[in-house]
Amino acid sequence: MRKASQAVVGALVAMSVLSGCSFGWGGDEKKKVAEKKLGDKGTACELPVHFTLATSWKAVAITRATVDRMGPLGHQGPLTPACELDAKPTGHIGFLTVWSGTKGTAAPGGTPRALLKQFVAAEHFESNVKFRESKAGGLSATEAGYTVTDLSAGVVRPERALAVMTRHGGVVIHLGGLDADEHKALLPAFELAKKSLGLTS
Repeated sequence: MRKASQAVVGALVAMSVLSGCSFGWGGDEKKKVAEKKLGDKGTACELPVHFTLATSWKAVAITRATVDRMGPLGHQGPLTPACELDAKPTGHIGFLTVWSGTKGTAAPGGTPRALLKQFVAAEHFESNVKFRESKAGGLSATEAGYTVTDLSAGVVRPERALAVMTRHGGVVIHLGGLDADEHKALLPAFELAKKSLGLTS
């Protein structure tokens, strides 16, 4: 689990050992989920992007003061966490985290791929990294799927991240999960955010 997420929302329950986790671009995209908007002014998290999220998820804005108190844990590559979306109200354990960076410092060359490479490289014990170009709503995006090894818990779990560029800088939406099964159960929320993504005014 990303240490920054732990610092913001607290420790998760003890993890069970997994082996043989694999990454796939699939997922139950046809699963029906209730929807709500996030990112626009007046929503729980005001962001450079807006997207649709499953209703039961709980959104918590991460302020600059909180990031400053977190110290090194409040950064991953050139980005800092802006919004943490908790899946616990849905009966699952995992998070969608929105990370953002300032214009001009978010990625060399200002491309989603360059930004995402920095973000993933700042993970601990990442492996099996796969990048691909895609569309998120109408925006050009880069996605990454990879596995992370938690040595202390003896867990290997899949993670997914999506990067886009905005006039305010780069944005990464990251999906974790307690384990491979939880990650898979949370993929519809990630795919919903991806297909509904747009720039805020």
